[in-house]
Amino acid sequence: MKAFTYERATTAAEAAAAIARTPGAKFIAGGTNLLDLMKLEIETPTHLVDVNRVGLDQIEETPEGGLRVGALVRNTDLAAHPRVRRDYGVLTRALVAGASGQLRNKATTGGNLLQRTRCPYFYDTAKPCNKRKPGSGCAALGGFNRGLAVIGTSEACIAQHPSDMAVAMRVLDAGVETVKGDGSTRTIAIADFHKLPGNTPHIESALEPGEMITAVTLPPPVAGTHVYQKVRDRSSYAFALVSVAAIVPQNGPARIALGGVAPKPWRVEALENGDDAALTKGILANARPTTQNAFKVPLAQRTISHILAEARS
Repeated sequence: MKAFTYERATTAAEAAAAIARTPGAKFIAGGTNLLDLMKLEIETPTHLVDVNRVGLDQIEETPEGGLRVGALVRNTDLAAHPRVRRDYGVLTRALVAGASGQLRNKATTGGNLLQRTRCPYFYDTAKPCNKRKPGSGCAALGGFNRGLAVIGTSEACIAQHPSDMAVAMRVLDAGVETVKGDGSTRTIAIADFHKLPGNTPHIESALEPGEMITAVTLPPPVAGTHVYQKVRDRSSYAFALVSVAAIVPQNGPARIALGGVAPKPWRVEALENGDDAALTKGILANARPTTQNAFKVPLAQRTISHILAEARS
C-alpha cells in the first residue's frame, strides 16, 4: 500500500470541498472495497477524506411517502429497518444476500453503489485491464470469464457489476442524491447512475470528479410480491452468477432487474408492458456471451420464470 495523508470531515459539503482541492484524493467510509484495492495498489489515493462523521446515517420518511436513506447507513441497519422490511422487501432480501454479516456491518449505502467489479483480471495487476489501466487491453476477453457479463459489454470490457443492493435499488427506481465541491446538489436516477463500458470502461458512474453521494431516495412503495433470488456457486459469501430482483403484482406487469449479467444492474422497462413470456425471453435478447458464460442466459430466464410462476400462484 502506498503512503497517503488523511483528514476527517464533519459535513458532506466540507468533504466534497476537500476532495475538490486535493488532486488524487478519495472519500473513505466503510472501506470494505477501497482498502482491498489500496493493498493491491489498484487504487492509490494520495489523500483520504473520512466521511464517517458527516451525519448521513439516518433513514427518514419523505413527504411523498417514500424513504430517504443516508449514504452512510450501514447495510445491516438498512436491511433491518422496519419500513424497509415492510414496504421494500426486495431491498432487505438483496442486502442480506450480499457479503457476510461482518461486512454488512461496515458497508455503507453509498459505498455499495460504487463497489467495483470482481473481474479477476481487474484484480491481477500483471494482466491488462482497460478498466484498471485505460488502453492496456482486456485479458478477460480470451481468458477465464465464466462469471463475467453477457450483456451491455463492449470490445474493451466484459466486467460485471457485483452489487446485490444496487439491483434492488434499480427495480425500485431509486434516486441518488449528491453534493459537489462547489456546494451544488443534484439527484441522479439509478437508471442513469451506472455507466456501460463502451470505450471508457474506467468511467463507471455518472459522478463527476469529487462529487459525493449523500443519500438514496426510494419512491413510495410498489405493491406486489417482493423477491430477490441469487444464484451462486455456493450458498453463502459468493457473488452472483445471476440475481433477479422482482416486484410481481397478482395481476399486471412485473418489474424485473438482473444482477451478475451486465456492467450495471440490468432492467428493460419497455418489456414490462408485455406479458411474462415476452419479458422473460426478451430481457437478455441482445446478450453476447462467451463460450464460458453462455449458461447465464438460460439460467437467468429460468430463474425469472420460476419467480413469476411462484409469485402469481
